[in-house]
Amino acid sequence: MLMRTDHFRELDRLAQQLTGPGTWSRPSPMPMDAYREGDRYVVAFDIPGVSADAIDIDVERNMLTVKAERRPVAKADDVQMELSERPLGVFSRQIVLADTLDTEHIKADYDAGVLTLRIPIAERAKPRKIAIGGQSGRREISG
Repeated sequence: MLMRTDHFRELDRLAQQLTGPGTWSRPSPMPMDAYREGDRYVVAFDIPGVSADAIDIDVERNMLTVKAERRPVAKADDVQMELSERPLGVFSRQIVLADTLDTEHIKADYDAGVLTLRIPIAERAKPRKIAIGGQSGRREISG
């Protein structure tokens, strides 16, 4: 049996036990990173140990919601758990997306416990040149 002492981890574990696992009505938060990469925004969520079919991604207007559920692993009858630190339950994160993002073309990938969403910037929000129109010659304004 492996014994290791980390007092801060013990405090985190205790806090997790007091608040309990996340439920669908009160999910636990999930860590994320968000950054711009060229003409798209990238949002990455850490949800290791979650199968792809237990992840739910919704967009309603400009609200992005990601929910995931880490379920207990089925154990044989002769297995006795010695240590259990990985949290189980429901994890969720909501992000308000800017109107300048194209929510119709979000791409989602899940690899090595990281869910990555790539959200393109809408064409109407990209910088563009405006041509100046006019007539050649001068006009005089009289009043």
